[in-house]
Amino acid sequence: MRKDPSESSDQGAADQSASPGYGKVSSPYDLPTERFPSATPTSGSRGQGLPHTDDELDYGDARGAGLPTEQIPAYRQSGASDMPDQPTQVIGAGSGASLGATAGDPSTDRIGEGDVKIGRGTLDLGLLALRLAVGGTALVHGLQKLTGMWNGPGLDGFEEVLVNSGFQQAKLLAILGAIGEVAGGALLILGLVTPLAAASVLAVMINAWAFRQIAEPGLEYFAPAGTEYETLLGVCAGVIILTGPGRISLDGRRGWATRPFIGSFAALILGIGAGVCVWIFLNGANPLI
Repeated sequence: MRKDPSESSDQGAADQSASPGYGKVSSPYDLPTERFPSATPTSGSRGQGLPHTDDELDYGDARGAGLPTEQIPAYRQSGASDMPDQPTQVIGAGSGASLGATAGDPSTDRIGEGDVKIGRGTLDLGLLALRLAVGGTALVHGLQKLTGMWNGPGLDGFEEVLVNSGFQQAKLLAILGAIGEVAGGALLILGLVTPLAAASVLAVMINAWAFRQIAEPGLEYFAPAGTEYETLLGVCAGVIILTGPGRISLDGRRGWATRPFIGSFAALILGIGAGVCVWIFLNGANPLI
């Protein structure tokens, strides 16, 4: 019987594979259970490359790689142009130069990128009430001295009071003092050129305080002989200079209305200096004894 050639070739291949030292020996490590993506994608494959940058890690590979990681969406702030105008003060997170420009220009009062919104609440209403109280009181007392209204002394009576108190240039001082109270009080009510208006009232109150103080020996505070009325009005005028008149005023769009700084501090020094100089050079008495 002749053997089939195909059978002999198959038998020879089987004997060769079974023989030790010949051919490939199977191993359990030939097929790993987990395969990591290669550093570069293979041709024809999609999404097999490892991420190279932080952006690829966060948003996926630009080549369309699908990464087996959880993506946390990042918060993206919108630009300042998308925000409407806000009637509030803002604190910018930018550089000092940009902050200075914002403080000097009320038109830049916008909520921008990195800014923190600061609401004013009832602050402007409180400043309005303070201005009306101080300005109204100064106005009516000035009209008493200037015109004699409400049983006031008038200019002649006011001049006589100043002469009896030891003031020099009493006539000129009576006119300036009465006009200063009237103008300062009216401007405080309106909230117009507020730092100078409050400085005028402050200067008048300093002289009124010293005048009241020398009338009685020793330091006096409580009414009717003390200085509590003049002290309260003078301090309130100084507070208005330092805080500004608020937005409910004719100065509402100016820098000193909501962000008083160097100019308002200079107005405070001016008011104090004017009051003290008038007393020293035109009276000279020591009110502290």
